[in-house]
Amino acid sequence: MPLTWRRPLILMLCLLPMAWLVTQTLRQQLGADPATTLVHLTGHYTFYFLLITLAVTPLRRLVHWRRVHFRWLQPHRRMLGLTALFYALAHVCAYLVFILGLDFSVLGAELIKRPYILLTLPALVLLILLGATSTQNMMRRLGRHWRRLHSSIYLIAVLAWLHVLLQVRSNYEDAFIFGGLTLLLLGMRLYWRLRDSMRHP
Repeated sequence: MPLTWRRPLILMLCLLPMAWLVTQTLRQQLGADPATTLVHLTGHYTFYFLLITLAVTPLRRLVHWRRVHFRWLQPHRRMLGLTALFYALAHVCAYLVFILGLDFSVLGAELIKRPYILLTLPALVLLILLGATSTQNMMRRLGRHWRRLHSSIYLIAVLAWLHVLLQVRSNYEDAFIFGGLTLLLLGMRLYWRLRDSMRHP
């Protein structure tokens, strides 16, 4: 499929979860506590797209020798990363609007009661920085520093996982799945980096 056709198709797929959330909200189908459901789901979608973005390069490297390959997905990695940023902003906005009611006077008490919220602040700032520097122009201007900056997406994934883990009360299934996938993607990247450094010291 040509690149010009893939882009709008992938964009539509990326926005489908948000379209579903809006539809369910309007139909009042988000359960007894729709505010909490909105916050949780937007947070989960953020993590999903973070993992999908991180998985693009490993998929390309692992299956490039098969007939079915993922090189076609590489040009769309920026869009996937921006989608993760979009859902992260939606997650924060949903929390501020539907949980706090934009009453920032109680934010301090919330941070003390739920310290895992603090982990979202550096992750969100880094995601915004990655989004702002994801263009070709910024890549040229930053040079070798661009790659170092965008490697922080792994730190973002770890912070997001800790955010999920620390708020679990009984069911650790999501935390284990997110943590396992994050560790796998980090481990693969670390292995390849060490192997390449040994081959080309």
